[in-house]
Amino acid sequence: MTAPDRPIAVLALGGNALLQRGDPMDVDHQRTNIGAAATAIAALAAEYRLVITHGNGPQVGLLALQAEAYSDVDPYPLDVLGAESEGMIGYLLEQALRRELPGKEIATLLTQTIVDREDPAFGYPSKPIGPIYSRDTAAALADERGWSIAPDGEAFRRVVPSPLPGRIVETDTIRLLLNAEVVVICTGGGGIPVVEICGALRGVEAVVDKDLASALLAEELDADLLLLLTDVPAVVSDWGTPTAKPIAKIAPDDLRAETFATGSMQPKVDAACRFVERTGRRAAIGALTAVAELARGEAGTQIALRPGSRPTRTSTPVTGTARPTR
Repeated sequence: MTAPDRPIAVLALGGNALLQRGDPMDVDHQRTNIGAAATAIAALAAEYRLVITHGNGPQVGLLALQAEAYSDVDPYPLDVLGAESEGMIGYLLEQALRRELPGKEIATLLTQTIVDREDPAFGYPSKPIGPIYSRDTAAALADERGWSIAPDGEAFRRVVPSPLPGRIVETDTIRLLLNAEVVVICTGGGGIPVVEICGALRGVEAVVDKDLASALLAEELDADLLLLLTDVPAVVSDWGTPTAKPIAKIAPDDLRAETFATGSMQPKVDAACRFVERTGRRAAIGALTAVAELARGEAGTQIALRPGSRPTRTSTPVTGTARPTR
């Protein structure tokens, strides 16, 4: 098959592909984890044109902390730190993938995501970034630095605004690279958040959800498959209860009827359901280590329309988890 005939798969790497919870936030640990991710991903390169997206929450938070240590200049804003983390993580992924796919062209593309400057998310910080803290340490940092903090499992993290993605600026460039058989690493951390003002783009203080941005990108590219890769084998119904069980195959409306943790699985469910509902294509959520089986429909949680159902693609904006109102 020629490049335009080969199917496109968008792979969204969860934070576990870069840093395991509790890992020191150093480059060596990230290289090790990314190396394992690259080995798993490489198995799909023969069948699919690959687009790889990734999270950046720990990295962008660490960059913000490091920037504050130098007081001679104002700290860099989150959009600039997002660009820095996209380049850094893309570089590490490129190195690992080139070892696994010798002779294959691989490129990292800094990617901007347009958001609505009136999005109410700017008034309700919710996206975790940076390292985890104890309750007392987090409270002290919130007082000292003016941060918003929120629980993350049994620990606490800084949270920042997370507006919904509206459009990926570089979609046409990504498509050109795919048609030239380039593996593309892009939309890191959901893309650099920007707003459009009088035809010009300007960065904003926010972090876009990686899963929702990946689903939007997959839709814009008319991708055949969206894989949301994490550190659990599948989505689990009734998590934490005696009736908990993994979900193997499900339609989007049935999956939306379930309840999941807002800060972890819910964004993946929202993203997968949106992609399937709007395109009629398949999405899957599951473990990075089982990526080949996920692509074949043999593992994880497979989300697809019911037979006879039709996609609902329209020009309506992305919708995610309901936001609080005043």
